[in-house]
Amino acid sequence: MRIALDAAAQAGLAGEVPVGAVVVQDGAIIATGANAPRRLHDPTAHAEVQAIRAAATLLGRDRLEDCDLWVTLEPCAMCAGAIAHARIARLYYAASDPKGGAVEHGPRFFCQPTCHHRPEVYAGIGEEEAASLLKDFFKARR
Repeated sequence: MRIALDAAAQAGLAGEVPVGAVVVQDGAIIATGANAPRRLHDPTAHAEVQAIRAAATLLGRDRLEDCDLWVTLEPCAMCAGAIAHARIARLYYAASDPKGGAVEHGPRFFCQPTCHHRPEVYAGIGEEEAASLLKDFFKARR
């Protein structure tokens, strides 16, 4: 989670919402992602999607069933869908997102009958630091 938090901090410094993600395979980080929708002019450039794309490219396959995803914020519906399609084994996330999250909030994506893959989910790891990054980022913009 430390690397994901560092990626989130860097995204915040670049003017992006501070969210970072890493994909881990066999205990080693194989891909890192950070929010970049503004920089890339791409609404799908969330940290999770960036990390999943990088990992899939590195491994040369679309299914990452032997990989875990660590992310600093509860994934939105789009990212939860990407996690399910990539067949991520385990999802670890730091801060909950009552407004935009789709794992424990909103649509609870992985609980839907149309979701064909459900990763193991672990929440709250590094929550205080991740929440602080987000609060400070938005406070500075108000």
